[in-house]
Amino acid sequence: MGGNYISDPAIFVIDTLFSVYIFTVLLRFLLQWTRADFYNPISQFVVKITHPPLKLLRRVVPSIGRIDTSCLVFALLLQMTATYSMLAIQGLTTSFVGLALISVADLVQLLMNIYYYSIFATIILSWVAGGSYSAASSILYSITEPLLSICRSVIPNLGGLDLSPMLALFLLHLAKMMVLPPLHQLASLLG
Repeated sequence: MGGNYISDPAIFVIDTLFSVYIFTVLLRFLLQWTRADFYNPISQFVVKITHPPLKLLRRVVPSIGRIDTSCLVFALLLQMTATYSMLAIQGLTTSFVGLALISVADLVQLLMNIYYYSIFATIILSWVAGGSYSAASSILYSITEPLLSICRSVIPNLGGLDLSPMLALFLLHLAKMMVLPPLHQLASLLG
């Protein structure tokens, strides 16, 4: 009981702080990848709080085409640090490969969650404030439109009823069910 009194709040703080910053780094990756409006206030905020470490990392890790690999490497390093710290607080250990696989699985899950909740937010905004512009709606549109346009090409036009978000949410949920368990199982085998 005494160990949980200190370890649970410590794990909560580490998880929260790292998760928020990792989310921001992945958001920056998505904004660059989708070529979102750089002058959007949200984009500017994301760039400002992630620029210093990424500026240093870009000297070592170059981009590959449109993929900002330094963002992905930085997110992975942050996730590995967070996972290692939380495991250490609990008195658990894992191999480097196991730690890397757990971290990759966590990043993939976070990336899928970003898409999942962005699509939900886009749906709600289309009902509440359809046609109006805001910085948040612009960012959400930039992130979700590549995935939704693929889904629109599969679903026939139903005369003003757009079912592409439903297909995208279905595919994201299916991908979570098919991708994450094998990664976690492999990490437990190697860890």
